Amino acid sequence: MATPLTAARLVAALKAEGCAVREVSGWRTNNRNHKGPWGPVHGAMIHHTVTGSGTDVVGLIFHGHSALPGPLATGCITKDGVVHLTGNGRANHAGGGDRDVLDAVIGESYGTYPPPTREHDGSAGAVDGNARFYGWECENRGDGKDPWPPAQYLAMVKATAAICRAHGWGHKSAIGHLEWSDWKVDPRGFDMAGFRRDVADALALPAGRWEGEDPMPQYVNLGVAREYRLAPGAWDSVEFTAEWTDETGHHGTGGSVFARGPARFSGTVSLHIDGLPAGAVVQARMSEYAGDEHRADHPIHEITGTGGGSFVVVPVTKRLARGRSMRVRLLNQAGVPVTVVSAVLTALVWKET
Repeated sequence: MATPLTAARLVAALKAEGCAVREVSGWRTNNRNHKGPWGPVHGAMIHHTVTGSGTDVVGLIFHGHSALPGPLATGCITKDGVVHLTGNGRANHAGGGDRDVLDAVIGESYGTYPPPTREHDGSAGAVDGNARFYGWECENRGDGKDPWPPAQYLAMVKATAAICRAHGWGHKSAIGHLEWSDWKVDPRGFDMAGFRRDVADALALPAGRWEGEDPMPQYVNLGVAREYRLAPGAWDSVEFTAEWTDETGHHGTGGSVFARGPARFSGTVSLHIDGLPAGAVVQARMSEYAGDEHRADHPIHEITGTGGGSFVVVPVTKRLARGRSMRVRLLNQAGVPVTVVSAVLTALVWKET
C-alpha cells in the first residue's frame, strides 16, 4: 500500500531519473478525484495513444474528449522522449481490470507475466484501476507497425523506473493495459516482459545512470569489382562497385556513398595502389555530401609510393548528421596515372534517430 506522490515529488523523481519533463499548464490540479478515490497506488500502467501525425496528443491526454473527460493519464510521453505531465491524481486511463492481476502486482509475485486477465471495465468482477495505477500514455498509432523511437522508449522506461524507485517498488509494478483488461491490446510494438527487464536494469543502477543498451550495429562490406586508373590532379570518389554486405541499405548500387546520417560508424578502407612512383603520394580522405553537393572534408591520410605495390589501411570513424552522406575520395599527386588495384571498406554502422 502506498500513498500517491505529491506533484513536487513526482517531478523530482522524474528529473532525478534523467527524464526531460514538461509541466503542462494546470496539470497539478487536473484530476478526476471527485469521481472516486486516488490511492493507495500499486504500480504504473503503459498505454499507446492510437494517434497519428497532426494530432495534439498532449492536449488530448490533458483534456480528454467528449466520451471520456481528461486527464487520460498522469503524463503523455511523446516520440521525442519528452514526458509531458498532464494529471496529478486520478485519471481516466486504466478502467476496470482483474483483481488477480492487481494482487500479483501488489505482491510482485508473478513470473514473466502477470496472471491472464479475465476482466474489463464494467465486467462483474472488475476492480477500479484508475484509483491504483499511475498511467503513461505513449504517443503511437497502436497498429503494431508505428515505430517506438529510442528516445521515446528510453523515456518510458525511465519514467516508470522513477515512480517505482520513489515508492520502493520493483520492476513487476509496471504492467501494460493489455495485462489489466482483457479487451485492451496496448501497448503494441514491444513486449512488456522486455520492458520490465529494462526497468529492472534501470532500478539496479543509481537514478539517472541507465541509458539503455547500445543497439546492435549493422555491417557494411564494399569494394571495387575491378581495378581502375586514377588520373593525377583531382579528388575522385571511390565507386564501390562490389557490394558483399550492406545491412543499412545506404549504399546505392555501384555508388560511392557508404553511410547516411544520422548514424555513427567505425571501420577501415584497405587500399592497394600500383604504379605509384617511389616517394610520390596518393591522398585519401572522407568527405561529407548533402545529396550531390560536397559539404565537408575530414583529415587526409597519405599513401607513399615504394616503386612497387603500395598499401595503406585508412580508418573511417565518424558521427554523421541527418541529411549527410559519406564517401571516400582519393587524390593522385603523382605526375602519372596510377592503378587502384583494390579498395575494400569494412564498417559497423549504428543508425541514430
